[in-house]
Amino acid sequence: MGFHVLRHAVAETYLAEARDARTPSVRFRELVRRLGGLVAAEALREAPTRPVEVVTPCGVAHGRTLADPVLIVPILRAGLAYAEGVAQLFPEAAFGHIGLYRDETTKRPVTYFCKVPERLAERRVLLVDPMLATGHSAVAAAEALLVRGADPARMALLTLVAAPEGRDVFLAAHPGIEVWTVALDAGLNAQAYIVPGLGDAGDRLFGTLD
Repeated sequence: MGFHVLRHAVAETYLAEARDARTPSVRFRELVRRLGGLVAAEALREAPTRPVEVVTPCGVAHGRTLADPVLIVPILRAGLAYAEGVAQLFPEAAFGHIGLYRDETTKRPVTYFCKVPERLAERRVLLVDPMLATGHSAVAAAEALLVRGADPARMALLTLVAAPEGRDVFLAAHPGIEVWTVALDAGLNAQAYIVPGLGDAGDRLFGTLD
């Protein structure tokens, strides 16, 4: 199954602090950025590479680099800080953006924006969103990329916290896309929030809590 929980002591430490309701927004954003880099590095551990030759101060070195250009696609708005952490690993990566919001009555996603580069099939696409709750937003975002030509074998969904419900919904819809997370939590509450989760990631990231 293409669902992976990152086993990393540093990631677990950062996530524990991020979960804490007392953690202020500025620190929460920094933790999400750091976690984004850790998850992305693990997700691309076995990505295809190609040989390169570089000149060092002492001679010629034969190394390897990623075979495909990286495209980072945050789901707005909570995915933005996560994407910053991924971009620290790949400063030359291109960006796309997908805007979705959840209808609080139906709990289903509504798309209001989608802007991505051309030639998606040639790119290693990293779809990023801190939370995989019901899974419907992630499914809709992945579908938006696939219909524009993205290759599911070159895609990954990167999250921080996932619910079993969201995992099952996403993998049922897109079994060919790898999913990476730091924690698989117990489930969803009546409002479709992950429990214990870390609250509303967007509100905590941007200081819009009541």
